Amino acid sequence: MSTVTLAPTRSQLISSETEQLEEKLATLHLTGAPAPLQLGKSLDGFQKADLTPLIGTEFARGVQIVDLLKASNADDLIRDLAILVSQRGVVFFRDQELTIAEQKQLGTRLGELTGKPASSKLHIHPITAEGSEGGDEIRVITSKERNIQRATQDRAAPARAEKTGLSAANWHADITFEPVPSDYAILKIHTLPSFNGQVTGGDTLWALGYEVYDRLSPSFAKYLETLEAVHESRFFHQIAASLGRTVRDGERGSPGNVGPHLEAVHPVIRTNPVTGWKSVFVNPNHTKRIVGVTKDESDTILKYLYSLVQLNHDLQVRFKWEKNSVAIWDNRSAFHTATFDYGAETRTGDRVISLGEKPYFDPSSKSRREALGL
Repeated sequence: MSTVTLAPTRSQLISSETEQLEEKLATLHLTGAPAPLQLGKSLDGFQKADLTPLIGTEFARGVQIVDLLKASNADDLIRDLAILVSQRGVVFFRDQELTIAEQKQLGTRLGELTGKPASSKLHIHPITAEGSEGGDEIRVITSKERNIQRATQDRAAPARAEKTGLSAANWHADITFEPVPSDYAILKIHTLPSFNGQVTGGDTLWALGYEVYDRLSPSFAKYLETLEAVHESRFFHQIAASLGRTVRDGERGSPGNVGPHLEAVHPVIRTNPVTGWKSVFVNPNHTKRIVGVTKDESDTILKYLYSLVQLNHDLQVRFKWEKNSVAIWDNRSAFHTATFDYGAETRTGDRVISLGEKPYFDPSSKSRREALGL
């Protein structure tokens, strides 16, 4: 007689610290905007172009973010910018004079003006050095630190077979290991690598999670809507140690983001409150496994979902950085990956991550194609 393989329970898959924190989260108001927001007309006078039919919009050179922040109708402009980012996945600006203080201000206002919880502030990354230049809320993206992270993750793999030489394995959304993860992220690159005397390399790609959902069969999509996944990134402890630091276990921008366990449980299909659209919400960097199924089933489902992100270039956009370029994206419904094609050359920038709502799935929400009547 064959044996029946039982899936581990939710409690068996998560730490006791995560269970305790979820009880605390239940007492907090962590929901986002109550209804989809409509894009206004305040940005209509600014020249911009959609880089692909599905994802990515770039503003014309000469449009300065700081001017939007200081305009008399700044609230309307920043709200519409946030809605545009949520609809298009990622938005780009060139030649920006944005200071670190203004970058933080923008990160704060994008979420505030689109209805995020009052308790959600700017994120403090677990491995950010205390007293770092720019403040706790600035994450300095450097080639050196990325190399340490990659080496640490390789050492953490229990078997060589689990390592991969595929650059597509780096697709992710930011900080999904936090119970209250990111809504918007802003990255300004100021130092770029060179090759043969030319500034090149280190492009970033984004993929649209709404479209990943829309490429699921209706029956499979409905099944995934019933599932949760465990996101965990305890490898940051080893990375922090390699940098001579310890993980920041105090409040990391939200009362829900505390402790050293760096683990959370989120719906596999998530509703973006700004658009009201459904998006796949799992990623290779942080998603440990799906709850309620066996490990084999979880691995199979996750591998398929990742393949939809990685292998469909028509739902991706690739951005070639220039000095002082800025990208703003919505981590609730877009994935991204850097291109590590520049060896030991330096690539450096400043990133601000805003925190949004506790992820949820609204059964009444629509897919992007459905909402747009496509």
